[in-house]
Amino acid sequence: MAMNLKLLGPAVGLFLTACSGSDSSTDQATPPTALVTLAQATQGSIAETVKLYGVAEAGPAGSIALSAPTEAIVARIVAPVGTRVTRGQLVVQLSPAPNTRLDLAKASADARAADAAYARAQRLRKDGLVGDADVETARAAAQSADVTLASLRGRAGSLALTAPAAGYVASVANNPGDLVQAGASIAMITNGSGLRARFGADPTVARTLSPGAQIKIAGTKGRATVSVPIQSIDPVVNPNTRLESVFTTLPPSLGIGSGEVLQGEVATQTQSSAVTIPYQALLDDGGQPYVFVVASGIAHRHDVQTGPTGGDRIAIVKGVSSGNRVVTDGGTALEDGMKVRTK
Repeated sequence: MAMNLKLLGPAVGLFLTACSGSDSSTDQATPPTALVTLAQATQGSIAETVKLYGVAEAGPAGSIALSAPTEAIVARIVAPVGTRVTRGQLVVQLSPAPNTRLDLAKASADARAADAAYARAQRLRKDGLVGDADVETARAAAQSADVTLASLRGRAGSLALTAPAAGYVASVANNPGDLVQAGASIAMITNGSGLRARFGADPTVARTLSPGAQIKIAGTKGRATVSVPIQSIDPVVNPNTRLESVFTTLPPSLGIGSGEVLQGEVATQTQSSAVTIPYQALLDDGGQPYVFVVASGIAHRHDVQTGPTGGDRIAIVKGVSSGNRVVTDGGTALEDGMKVRTK
């Protein structure tokens, strides 16, 4: 009996080994299952949006230029760019240019000579040596010389450029020591009441826009996203950026300051009955867009043709039907025909 057990021992071992191998083979044949997130394709309207970038600036009604009243030299810049100023506050101090001083000296001498000639003509008229016409000519010459002198003195005496209203110094065009001509703009004051946004738009995009259309300006910390209407579109292409300018008004209540960089979004076209999916469901294979559509727990690759993009969704012209469930997360690890389970 003992001999029989010894003979059976190896056979039992072979049987157990065979069973163990069979279980391992079964485990290896089990297909992998991927964990994914799904979203449903829906049908509805979608507006294609384009991002625009721009800057806040003073509009024509909100800017006040400080100009040189006469040829002068920039002596001091008291309030540099960005300084908040009150009405009457000194911004730039000018000093008379050499030519201005010469003109003033000449005008002063001419006025003294003309006044003396007029006084002499009046004395001669009393003596009967000249007529009334001569006196009138001398009087007119003296009056003209006096007006010229007063004008030059007034301009030379107004070389302190002050802010005509409260606001901010938006720009200063010169540096101390610069010679500026009469009428030249020295500084620009922004009073904040006429602030606008200037966005750059590709000419093909600008042609689809019109005044009154809404631009959504992205919010920042402390400011919510807002929509403002397009005020005007400048069709002249900027030679440096190759973009056209799109202007919008900026209400003071937004708290946007001059010079602040802005990001906007505007709708360029709308499809009323498009099949749309979340943009994050879209994958790319060498330029061919595709998605994974899940049916009965199996992921199937669908090559698609895309349409407009609006916000976080994109229109699908071909390849997906309304009601299909598409993979939005986990798609990069999938293969066509793979089993999936949802998170």
